[in-house]
Amino acid sequence: MKKLLLLALTAISLSASAQNAATRKLISTKADALQTKIVAWRRDFHEHPELGNREVRTAGIIAAHLKSLGIEVQTGVATTGVVGVLKGAKPGPVVALRADMDGLPVTERVDLPFASKVKTQYNGNEVGVMHACGHDSHMAILMAVAEILSGIKNDLHGTVKFIFQPAEEGAPFGEAGGAEQMVKEGVMENPHVDVVFGLHINSQTEVGKIVYRTGGIMAGVSDLQIIVKGRSAHGAYPWSSVDPMVVSAQIITGLQSIVSRNVNITENPAVVTIGAITGGTRFNIIAESVKMQGTVRYFTKSDEKMITDNVRRIATKTAEAYGATAEVLLPYSNHYPVTFNDPALTALMLPTLEGTAGKDNVSLRPPVTGAEDFSFYQQKAPGIFFFLGGMPKGSNALIAPSHHTPDFYIDESGFGLGVKALCNLTLEYMAMKK
Repeated sequence: MKKLLLLALTAISLSASAQNAATRKLISTKADALQTKIVAWRRDFHEHPELGNREVRTAGIIAAHLKSLGIEVQTGVATTGVVGVLKGAKPGPVVALRADMDGLPVTERVDLPFASKVKTQYNGNEVGVMHACGHDSHMAILMAVAEILSGIKNDLHGTVKFIFQPAEEGAPFGEAGGAEQMVKEGVMENPHVDVVFGLHINSQTEVGKIVYRTGGIMAGVSDLQIIVKGRSAHGAYPWSSVDPMVVSAQIITGLQSIVSRNVNITENPAVVTIGAITGGTRFNIIAESVKMQGTVRYFTKSDEKMITDNVRRIATKTAEAYGATAEVLLPYSNHYPVTFNDPALTALMLPTLEGTAGKDNVSLRPPVTGAEDFSFYQQKAPGIFFFLGGMPKGSNALIAPSHHTPDFYIDESGFGLGVKALCNLTLEYMAMKK
Protein backbone atom coordinates (compact mmCIF):
# COMPACT_ATOMS: atom_id res chain seq x y z
CA MET A 1 0.00 0.00 0.00
CA LYS A 2 2.78 2.42 0.93
CA LYS A 3 4.53 1.67 -2.36
CA LEU A 4 1.35 2.39 -4.33
CA LEU A 5 0.85 5.68 -2.45
CA LEU A 6 4.43 6.70 -3.15
CA LEU A 7 4.01 5.89 -6.83
CA ALA A 8 0.80 7.92 -6.95
CA LEU A 9 2.42 10.93 -5.30
CA THR A 10 5.38 10.67 -7.66
CA ALA A 11 3.05 10.60 -10.65
CA ILE A 12 1.20 13.67 -9.37
CA SER A 13 4.50 15.50 -8.83
CA LEU A 14 5.72 14.62 -12.33
CA SER A 15 2.40 15.73 -13.80
CA ALA A 16 2.59 19.08 -11.96
CA SER A 17 6.18 19.59 -13.11
CA ALA A 18 5.22 18.91 -16.72
CA GLN A 19 2.28 21.28 -16.44
CA ASN A 20 4.50 24.02 -14.95
CA ALA A 21 7.04 23.57 -17.73
CA ALA A 22 4.34 23.89 -20.38
CA THR A 23 2.87 26.97 -18.70
CA ARG A 24 6.26 28.64 -18.38
CA LYS A 25 6.97 28.03 -22.06
CA LEU A 26 3.64 29.60 -23.02
CA ILE A 27 4.22 32.62 -20.78
CA SER A 28 7.76 33.03 -22.08
CA THR A 29 6.53 33.14 -25.67
CA LYS A 30 3.83 35.68 -24.87
CA ALA A 31 6.18 37.89 -22.84
CA ASP A 32 8.82 37.92 -25.57
CA ALA A 33 6.17 38.95 -28.10
CA LEU A 34 5.26 41.96 -25.91
CA GLN A 35 8.81 43.27 -25.43
CA THR A 36 8.42 46.14 -27.92
CA LYS A 37 5.19 47.29 -26.26
CA ILE A 38 6.71 47.04 -22.77
CA VAL A 39 9.65 49.23 -23.77
CA ALA A 40 7.33 51.75 -25.45
CA TRP A 41 5.14 52.01 -22.33
CA ARG A 42 8.17 52.39 -20.11
CA ARG A 43 9.73 55.11 -22.29
CA ASP A 44 6.49 57.06 -22.39
CA PHE A 45 6.17 56.96 -18.60
CA HIS A 46 9.84 57.85 -18.26
CA GLU A 47 9.51 60.91 -20.49
CA HIS A 48 6.38 62.11 -18.65
CA PRO A 49 6.96 61.41 -14.93
CA GLU A 50 4.62 62.70 -12.22
CA LEU A 51 5.22 63.10 -8.49
CA GLY A 52 3.30 61.22 -5.79
CA ASN A 53 -0.47 61.83 -5.68
CA ARG A 54 -0.11 63.75 -8.97
CA GLU A 55 0.01 60.75 -11.35
CA VAL A 56 -3.05 61.86 -13.35
CA ARG A 57 -1.75 61.25 -16.88
CA THR A 58 -0.04 58.04 -15.79
CA ALA A 59 -3.20 56.66 -14.17
CA GLY A 60 -5.26 57.51 -17.25
CA ILE A 61 -2.99 55.47 -19.53
CA ILE A 62 -3.04 52.49 -17.18
CA ALA A 63 -6.82 52.57 -16.67
CA ALA A 64 -7.45 52.77 -20.42
CA HIS A 65 -5.18 49.79 -21.03
CA LEU A 66 -6.83 47.64 -18.38
CA LYS A 67 -10.31 48.52 -19.66
CA SER A 68 -9.26 47.58 -23.19
CA LEU A 69 -8.45 44.10 -21.87
CA GLY A 70 -11.92 43.66 -20.39
CA ILE A 71 -10.66 44.03 -16.82
CA GLU A 72 -12.91 45.61 -14.20
CA VAL A 73 -11.28 48.94 -13.29
CA GLN A 74 -11.52 51.27 -10.30
CA THR A 75 -9.81 54.67 -10.47
CA GLY A 76 -9.14 57.42 -7.94
CA VAL A 77 -8.08 54.99 -5.22
CA ALA A 78 -5.86 56.77 -2.67
CA THR A 79 -6.05 59.88 -4.90
CA THR A 80 -4.71 58.57 -8.24
CA GLY A 81 -4.41 54.81 -7.79
CA VAL A 82 -5.82 52.32 -10.29
CA VAL A 83 -7.06 48.84 -9.36
CA GLY A 84 -7.99 46.20 -11.92
CA VAL A 85 -9.82 42.96 -11.12
CA LEU A 86 -9.55 40.03 -13.52
CA LYS A 87 -11.91 37.18 -12.67
CA GLY A 88 -10.84 33.80 -13.99
CA ALA A 89 -13.36 31.32 -15.33
CA LYS A 90 -12.56 28.80 -12.61
CA PRO A 91 -12.68 29.09 -8.80
CA GLY A 92 -9.49 29.69 -6.86
CA PRO A 93 -7.54 32.19 -4.73
CA VAL A 94 -7.20 35.93 -5.17
CA VAL A 95 -3.67 36.98 -6.15
CA ALA A 96 -2.66 40.65 -5.96
CA LEU A 97 0.16 42.09 -8.06
CA ARG A 98 1.46 45.59 -7.39
CA ALA A 99 3.35 48.30 -9.30
CA ASP A 100 4.12 51.82 -8.07
CA MET A 101 3.61 54.89 -10.27
CA ASP A 102 5.34 57.99 -8.87
CA GLY A 103 8.50 59.74 -9.96
CA LEU A 104 10.98 61.71 -7.85
CA PRO A 105 12.05 65.38 -7.61
CA VAL A 106 15.32 64.65 -9.44
CA THR A 107 16.66 66.38 -12.55
CA GLU A 108 17.70 63.74 -15.08
CA ARG A 109 21.28 63.74 -16.37
CA VAL A 110 21.18 60.58 -18.51
CA ASP A 111 21.55 61.21 -22.27
CA LEU A 112 18.49 59.39 -23.58
CA PRO A 113 16.09 60.34 -26.40
CA PHE A 114 13.23 59.83 -23.92
CA ALA A 115 14.89 61.57 -20.96
CA SER A 116 12.57 63.60 -18.75
CA LYS A 117 12.46 67.36 -19.28
CA VAL A 118 9.58 67.81 -16.85
CA LYS A 119 9.73 70.59 -14.25
CA THR A 120 7.35 71.17 -11.37
CA GLN A 121 7.04 72.75 -7.93
CA TYR A 122 8.12 70.75 -4.89
CA ASN A 123 8.40 72.18 -1.37
CA GLY A 124 8.20 75.66 -2.82
CA ASN A 125 11.04 75.16 -5.32
CA GLU A 126 11.14 74.41 -9.03
CA VAL A 127 12.57 70.92 -9.53
CA GLY A 128 13.06 68.41 -12.27
CA VAL A 129 10.99 65.23 -12.17
CA MET A 130 12.45 61.83 -13.03
CA HIS A 131 11.64 58.16 -12.75
CA ALA A 132 14.89 57.71 -10.81
CA CYS A 133 13.79 54.54 -9.02
CA GLY A 134 12.37 52.42 -11.82
CA HIS A 135 8.66 52.78 -11.18
CA ASP A 136 8.17 53.37 -14.92
CA SER A 137 9.57 49.86 -15.44
CA HIS A 138 7.25 48.37 -12.82
CA MET A 139 4.15 49.83 -14.48
CA ALA A 140 5.13 48.65 -17.95
CA ILE A 141 5.87 45.16 -16.64
CA LEU A 142 2.53 44.87 -14.82
CA MET A 143 0.62 46.20 -17.85
CA ALA A 144 2.13 43.35 -19.86
CA VAL A 145 1.25 40.84 -17.14
CA ALA A 146 -2.34 42.09 -17.27
CA GLU A 147 -2.41 41.66 -21.06
CA ILE A 148 -1.09 38.10 -20.87
CA LEU A 149 -3.30 36.91 -18.01
CA SER A 150 -6.45 38.51 -19.45
CA GLY A 151 -5.78 36.58 -22.65
CA ILE A 152 -5.96 33.27 -20.78
CA LYS A 153 -8.67 34.13 -18.25
CA ASN A 154 -10.72 31.10 -19.26
CA ASP A 155 -7.94 28.95 -17.82
CA LEU A 156 -7.41 31.00 -14.64
CA HIS A 157 -8.17 29.23 -11.36
CA GLY A 158 -8.98 32.36 -9.35
CA THR A 159 -8.89 36.14 -9.51
CA VAL A 160 -6.03 38.56 -10.14
CA LYS A 161 -6.04 42.03 -8.61
CA PHE A 162 -3.72 44.51 -10.35
CA ILE A 163 -2.70 47.32 -7.98
CA PHE A 164 -1.16 50.42 -9.55
CA GLN A 165 -0.22 52.52 -6.55
CA PRO A 166 0.61 56.23 -6.25
CA ALA A 167 3.05 57.90 -3.86
CA GLU A 168 5.30 54.98 -2.93
CA GLU A 169 8.05 57.52 -2.27
CA GLY A 170 5.76 59.22 0.23
CA ALA A 171 2.82 61.55 -0.18
CA PRO A 172 3.40 65.30 -0.04
CA PHE A 173 3.48 66.57 3.53
CA GLY A 174 -0.03 66.86 4.93
CA GLU A 175 -1.53 64.43 2.39
CA ALA A 176 -2.44 60.77 2.77
CA GLY A 177 -1.15 58.39 0.16
CA GLY A 178 0.77 55.31 -0.90
CA ALA A 179 0.16 51.71 0.05
CA GLU A 180 -1.06 52.60 3.53
CA GLN A 181 -3.90 54.67 2.08
CA MET A 182 -4.64 52.03 -0.57
CA VAL A 183 -5.10 49.49 2.22
CA LYS A 184 -7.28 51.87 4.24
CA GLU A 185 -9.51 52.30 1.20
CA GLY A 186 -10.00 48.53 0.92
CA VAL A 187 -7.69 47.45 -1.87
CA MET A 188 -6.97 44.14 -0.12
CA GLU A 189 -10.69 43.35 0.17
CA ASN A 190 -13.69 42.92 -2.16
CA PRO A 191 -12.51 40.37 -3.09
CA HIS A 192 -10.24 39.48 -0.17
CA VAL A 193 -6.61 39.04 -1.28
CA ASP A 194 -5.01 35.71 -0.36
CA VAL A 195 -1.45 36.48 -1.45
CA VAL A 196 0.45 39.45 -2.87
CA PHE A 197 3.52 39.56 -5.13
CA GLY A 198 5.69 42.51 -6.10
CA LEU A 199 9.06 43.27 -7.65
CA HIS A 200 11.54 46.11 -7.83
CA ILE A 201 13.96 46.69 -10.70
CA ASN A 202 17.52 47.18 -9.46
CA SER A 203 20.19 49.19 -11.24
CA GLN A 204 23.01 47.37 -9.45
CA THR A 205 21.85 43.80 -10.13
CA GLU A 206 22.73 42.32 -13.51
CA VAL A 207 20.02 41.80 -16.12
CA GLY A 208 18.66 38.26 -16.07
CA LYS A 209 19.10 37.89 -12.30
CA ILE A 210 16.56 37.74 -9.48
CA VAL A 211 17.53 38.25 -5.85
CA TYR A 212 15.32 37.55 -2.86
CA ARG A 213 15.37 37.09 0.90
CA THR A 214 13.19 35.18 3.32
CA GLY A 215 11.85 37.29 6.19
CA GLY A 216 12.85 40.95 6.41
CA ILE A 217 14.19 42.00 3.00
CA MET A 218 13.80 45.79 3.38
CA ALA A 219 13.91 47.91 6.50
CA GLY A 220 11.13 49.49 8.44
CA VAL A 221 11.54 53.27 8.41
CA SER A 222 10.44 56.36 10.29
CA ASP A 223 11.45 59.90 9.48
CA LEU A 224 12.22 62.25 12.35
CA GLN A 225 12.40 65.93 13.18
CA ILE A 226 14.19 67.44 16.16
CA ILE A 227 13.78 71.13 17.02
CA VAL A 228 16.38 72.46 19.47
CA LYS A 229 15.46 75.74 21.16
CA GLY A 230 18.03 77.86 22.94
CA ARG A 231 18.51 81.59 23.51
CA SER A 232 19.68 83.96 20.81
CA ALA A 233 22.51 86.47 21.27
CA HIS A 234 25.06 88.55 19.38
CA GLY A 235 27.75 86.27 17.93
CA ALA A 236 30.40 88.29 19.76
CA TYR A 237 28.85 87.52 23.15
CA PRO A 238 28.17 83.75 23.20
CA TRP A 239 28.06 83.69 27.01
CA SER A 240 24.74 85.53 26.75
CA SER A 241 23.24 82.72 24.71
CA VAL A 242 22.19 79.12 24.91
CA ASP A 243 23.60 78.14 21.53
CA PRO A 244 21.33 75.61 19.75
CA MET A 245 24.04 74.97 17.13
CA VAL A 246 26.42 73.59 19.75
CA VAL A 247 23.61 71.59 21.34
CA SER A 248 22.59 70.16 17.96
CA ALA A 249 26.17 69.12 17.23
CA GLN A 250 26.29 67.23 20.54
CA ILE A 251 22.93 65.57 19.81
CA ILE A 252 24.08 64.42 16.36
CA THR A 253 27.25 62.96 17.85
CA GLY A 254 25.31 61.24 20.61
CA LEU A 255 22.83 59.69 18.18
CA GLN A 256 25.67 57.84 16.46
CA SER A 257 26.16 55.74 19.58
CA ILE A 258 22.76 54.07 19.13
CA VAL A 259 23.78 51.82 16.25
CA SER A 260 27.39 51.40 17.35
CA ARG A 261 26.62 50.60 21.00
CA ASN A 262 22.96 49.55 21.34
CA VAL A 263 22.08 47.52 18.24
CA ASN A 264 23.23 43.91 17.94
CA ILE A 265 24.50 44.31 14.38
CA THR A 266 25.40 40.61 14.17
CA GLU A 267 21.65 39.93 13.98
CA ASN A 268 20.12 42.91 12.16
CA PRO A 269 21.38 46.13 10.62
CA ALA A 270 20.02 49.52 11.67
CA VAL A 271 20.50 53.14 10.67
CA VAL A 272 20.19 56.51 12.41
CA THR A 273 20.89 59.36 10.00
CA ILE A 274 20.50 63.12 10.31
CA GLY A 275 20.20 64.28 6.72
CA ALA A 276 19.36 67.98 7.08
CA ILE A 277 20.05 70.72 9.63
CA THR A 278 18.86 74.31 9.34
CA GLY A 279 19.15 77.30 11.63
CA GLY A 280 20.46 80.81 11.84
CA THR A 281 20.33 83.76 9.46
CA ARG A 282 23.67 85.59 9.76
CA PHE A 283 27.33 84.95 10.62
CA ASN A 284 27.31 87.08 13.76
CA ILE A 285 23.93 86.10 15.23
CA ILE A 286 23.57 83.05 17.44
CA ALA A 287 20.29 81.46 16.40
CA GLU A 288 17.36 80.91 18.71
CA SER A 289 16.53 77.46 17.28
CA VAL A 290 17.82 74.73 15.00
CA LYS A 291 15.80 72.13 13.10
CA MET A 292 17.17 68.71 12.20
CA GLN A 293 15.58 66.07 9.99
CA GLY A 294 16.61 62.48 9.51
CA THR A 295 15.64 58.83 9.21
CA VAL A 296 15.85 55.68 11.31
CA ARG A 297 15.82 52.14 9.86
CA TYR A 298 15.34 48.79 11.59
CA PHE A 299 14.32 45.17 11.00
CA THR A 300 12.53 44.18 14.22
CA LYS A 301 9.86 45.68 16.46
CA SER A 302 12.22 45.55 19.43
CA ASP A 303 14.94 47.46 17.55
CA GLU A 304 12.37 50.02 16.42
CA LYS A 305 11.31 50.70 20.00
CA MET A 306 14.86 50.76 21.32
CA ILE A 307 16.07 53.16 18.63
CA THR A 308 13.04 55.43 18.97
CA ASP A 309 13.35 55.57 22.77
CA ASN A 310 17.08 56.31 22.57
CA VAL A 311 16.69 59.07 19.98
CA ARG A 312 14.17 60.79 22.26
CA ARG A 313 16.30 60.32 25.37
CA ILE A 314 19.58 61.47 23.83
CA ALA A 315 18.03 64.53 22.17
CA THR A 316 16.02 65.76 25.15
CA LYS A 317 18.59 65.00 27.85
CA THR A 318 21.50 66.45 25.88
CA ALA A 319 19.55 69.63 25.29
CA GLU A 320 18.62 69.77 28.97
CA ALA A 321 22.27 69.39 29.97
CA TYR A 322 23.11 72.55 27.99
CA GLY A 323 20.12 74.54 29.22
CA ALA A 324 18.16 74.16 25.97
CA THR A 325 15.10 72.12 25.03
CA ALA A 326 14.55 69.59 22.26
CA GLU A 327 11.25 68.59 20.71
CA VAL A 328 11.39 65.18 18.99
CA LEU A 329 8.83 64.10 16.39
CA LEU A 330 9.41 60.44 15.53
CA PRO A 331 7.86 59.50 13.21
CA TYR A 332 7.46 62.96 11.74
CA SER A 333 5.50 62.43 8.54
CA ASN A 334 5.83 58.78 7.50
CA HIS A 335 6.39 55.29 8.84
CA TYR A 336 6.74 52.07 6.84
CA PRO A 337 6.82 48.62 8.45
CA VAL A 338 9.51 46.08 7.58
CA THR A 339 9.03 44.54 4.12
CA PHE A 340 8.70 40.93 5.27
CA ASN A 341 8.63 37.95 2.92
CA ASP A 342 6.49 35.23 4.44
CA PRO A 343 8.87 32.27 5.02
CA ALA A 344 6.37 29.52 4.13
CA LEU A 345 5.21 31.33 0.99
CA THR A 346 8.78 32.08 -0.07
CA ALA A 347 9.74 28.42 0.28
CA LEU A 348 6.65 27.39 -1.68
CA MET A 349 7.27 29.79 -4.59
CA LEU A 350 11.08 29.74 -4.80
CA PRO A 351 10.97 26.84 -7.33
CA THR A 352 8.81 29.08 -9.54
CA LEU A 353 11.38 31.88 -9.52
CA GLU A 354 14.18 29.40 -10.15
CA GLY A 355 12.23 27.71 -12.93
CA THR A 356 11.56 31.07 -14.57
CA ALA A 357 15.01 32.64 -14.40
CA GLY A 358 17.15 29.50 -14.12
CA LYS A 359 18.42 28.28 -10.76
CA ASP A 360 21.86 29.86 -11.24
CA ASN A 361 20.23 33.26 -11.78
CA VAL A 362 18.28 33.34 -8.49
CA SER A 363 20.16 34.12 -5.31
CA LEU A 364 19.78 35.23 -1.71
CA ARG A 365 20.78 38.74 -0.80
CA PRO A 366 21.53 40.52 2.48
CA PRO A 367 18.81 42.73 3.96
CA VAL A 368 18.40 46.16 2.36
CA THR A 369 18.23 49.26 4.56
CA GLY A 370 16.11 50.99 1.96
CA ALA A 371 12.38 50.85 2.64
CA GLU A 372 9.24 49.98 0.68
CA ASP A 373 5.60 50.59 1.48
CA PHE A 374 4.78 47.23 -0.15
CA SER A 375 5.06 46.20 3.51
CA PHE A 376 1.54 47.52 4.18
CA TYR A 377 0.08 44.91 1.82
CA GLN A 378 2.12 42.20 3.53
CA GLN A 379 0.46 43.09 6.81
CA LYS A 380 -2.87 42.05 5.28
CA ALA A 381 -1.81 38.95 3.33
CA PRO A 382 1.31 36.81 2.95
CA GLY A 383 3.56 38.31 0.30
CA ILE A 384 6.82 38.07 -1.60
CA PHE A 385 8.84 41.06 -2.77
CA PHE A 386 11.94 40.46 -4.87
CA PHE A 387 14.51 42.38 -6.91
CA LEU A 388 14.83 42.15 -10.69
CA GLY A 389 18.13 42.82 -12.43
CA GLY A 390 18.34 46.02 -14.47
CA MET A 391 22.10 46.58 -14.77
CA PRO A 392 23.73 45.96 -18.17
CA LYS A 393 25.67 42.71 -18.33
CA GLY A 394 29.34 43.09 -17.51
CA SER A 395 28.88 46.34 -15.56
CA ASN A 396 30.43 46.94 -12.15
CA ALA A 397 27.74 47.07 -9.48
CA LEU A 398 30.00 49.15 -7.22
CA ILE A 399 30.03 52.07 -9.66
CA ALA A 400 26.67 51.65 -11.44
CA PRO A 401 24.49 54.72 -10.70
CA SER A 402 22.22 53.99 -7.78
CA HIS A 403 18.53 54.67 -7.38
CA HIS A 404 17.31 58.21 -6.58
CA THR A 405 20.19 59.84 -8.49
CA PRO A 406 20.27 61.93 -11.70
CA ASP A 407 22.33 59.25 -13.50
CA PHE A 408 20.04 56.31 -12.67
CA TYR A 409 19.87 53.96 -15.65
CA ILE A 410 18.04 50.71 -16.42
CA ASP A 411 18.73 48.14 -19.15
CA GLU A 412 15.34 47.46 -20.73
CA SER A 413 16.26 43.92 -21.82
CA GLY A 414 15.48 42.70 -18.30
CA PHE A 415 11.79 43.59 -18.35
CA GLY A 416 10.67 40.32 -19.91
CA LEU A 417 11.97 38.31 -16.97
CA GLY A 418 9.87 40.43 -14.64
CA VAL A 419 6.76 39.76 -16.72
CA LYS A 420 7.44 36.02 -16.76
CA ALA A 421 8.13 35.89 -13.03
CA LEU A 422 4.90 37.64 -12.02
CA CYS A 423 2.81 35.59 -14.46
CA ASN A 424 4.32 32.29 -13.32
CA LEU A 425 4.02 33.15 -9.63
CA THR A 426 0.33 33.89 -10.19
CA LEU A 427 -0.46 30.82 -12.26
CA GLU A 428 1.55 28.33 -10.22
CA TYR A 429 0.20 29.62 -6.90
CA MET A 430 -3.33 29.26 -8.30
CA ALA A 431 -2.56 25.74 -9.50
CA MET A 432 -1.37 24.73 -6.02
CA LYS A 433 -4.36 26.32 -4.25
CA LYS A 434 -7.25 25.60 -6.61
